[in-house]
Amino acid sequence: MASPLAPAAGPIALVSGLVFAAVDVSRLLAADKSLDRIDMMRQTPFQVTNALYWVVFIGLVLALVSVYYRLGDRARGLGAVAFCFALVGTLDMAGNMWFDGFAGPWIADVAPGAILAGGSGMLVIGGLSSYVLFAVGWMVFGIAGWRSHMFPAWIGLLFVAAGILGYNAGLPPYGIPIGLVMATLGWWIIRTGARLTASGGQRVSGHAAGPRAA
Repeated sequence: MASPLAPAAGPIALVSGLVFAAVDVSRLLAADKSLDRIDMMRQTPFQVTNALYWVVFIGLVLALVSVYYRLGDRARGLGAVAFCFALVGTLDMAGNMWFDGFAGPWIADVAPGAILAGGSGMLVIGGLSSYVLFAVGWMVFGIAGWRSHMFPAWIGLLFVAAGILGYNAGLPPYGIPIGLVMATLGWWIIRTGARLTASGGQRVSGHAAGPRAA
């Protein structure tokens, strides 16, 4: 896959993953549990870290896309399925986090009763979809990436575990595992130089292999 993102996939995944995990740590530290929910949502550190959490979702998406450009040809159709599942789940959760980061503080100021009342109807459906699709998306990415030899089995298993924990990624610290596994994938790409060779053969862990049968 010819894309300027492909050569930079390793550094992009490494940096994006580490920053993603770091921001989720900052959210955990900024949540003052001694305050009630509304007062906590009005605190500047809480608002800033929640807004930043949406920003780092952009980096996570860019990392996913760049990794797919770098490694996706190894996996063919199965890799495309894995990529699509992870992309849909991440975009859905990113929308949820935008709401929390930007709409939530405004609602806490003008209509705190709406927050205390809890969700219902379409709001519940939308929220649940983001949790489920995010978790399932990264689990499928891990399994399909492993089975299609897009990356090693141990990285695939880490993605599955991070996806399970990621069901609660809207709350810190459950986003940290996804960030750390993405960073690990970036480190593996950098260390091994994993890429497709110009001749169509595959290089896995720095060793060339023959072209894949159709």
